[in-house]
Amino acid sequence: MTRVPLRSDLRALSGYHSPQVDVPVRLNTNEAPFAPPAEWLDEVASAACSIAWNRYPDRAARELREGIAALHGVSPEQVFVANGSNEVLQSILLAYSGAGRNVVMFGPTYQMHAQIARVVGATVVEGKRNADFTLDAAEIERVVRSTDPAVSFICSPNNPTGIVEPRENIETMLRAAPGIVVVDEAYAQFAPWSALELVNDETPLVVTRTFSKTWSMAAARLGYLVGPRWLVDDMEAVALPYHLDALKQRAGLLALKYVVDMEARVRDIVAGRDRIVAALATLPVTTWPSGANFILFRPDNVAGRDVWQRLLDRGVLVRDCSSWAGLTDCLRVTVGTDDENEAFIAALKEALR
Repeated sequence: MTRVPLRSDLRALSGYHSPQVDVPVRLNTNEAPFAPPAEWLDEVASAACSIAWNRYPDRAARELREGIAALHGVSPEQVFVANGSNEVLQSILLAYSGAGRNVVMFGPTYQMHAQIARVVGATVVEGKRNADFTLDAAEIERVVRSTDPAVSFICSPNNPTGIVEPRENIETMLRAAPGIVVVDEAYAQFAPWSALELVNDETPLVVTRTFSKTWSMAAARLGYLVGPRWLVDDMEAVALPYHLDALKQRAGLLALKYVVDMEARVRDIVAGRDRIVAALATLPVTTWPSGANFILFRPDNVAGRDVWQRLLDRGVLVRDCSSWAGLTDCLRVTVGTDDENEAFIAALKEALR
């Protein structure tokens, strides 16, 4: 059999993967540690029985968009929904980037921004964060003004560093960037501010969100953007027909009934994050401020990969970021349940010896 070769510009790429290992404590993928409300599960099960499975879903996902719009105080015409925030990012890049166009980001940051940009044929231009992972407005202006990007990304809170981008940096990028500015807010509910307040029909700003984290719906793969009406209209040019299935639309709409439960989970996770940060402060590790549901840390006297393996040997899986550019010896831990957090701290104390 003759094997058809992969596109030459994709041969050097590898997919975005996180090990799925069967361990007692899995804190490597930034999932919510809590299940969604039992009442929501019952309603989703009931909805599955009422769907006309022989019919295509609502192509516009109108009810879900209306629900999300009501949550954020915007118009449904400013909301686009897709299969996870990664498909949202892909749709933006398909619509506005591609061959011969630049896409800007500032590393270290979420690797899928560069991955998807390269897959659609765009040229990735990466600016640099400071040693403490903060980002200077001058660096934003330098990179953006010198490369004329079609799309510019800022992740806030930034993954994997956890740092929340100040409003001034978003405003700097909006002034300097000639194209679309995307603020990836997958972890925004854990942070003190959101760029949603800057969205309007006159500004080429997009804010992307996900149901995976705070809504405890990682298995559903549901994400969305809030942006100008004209940009949402443009998404029709790249979205596949009926791309969002009927059950997913219904599950997302039903989840919006449980905002109070979601906010309570966020408070619990933030409290857990604070307890982990306090514990790490007593250990020989370096940490950075986090506005997300995870914490980046670097062992001071032991190689990060060795600590990762020692944790795994003790039944605790965290994310090994030690081979990523700019993150030598760094590991990232997701905030879990109280028991999981305590198990992580206990295992880390042993691993650092």
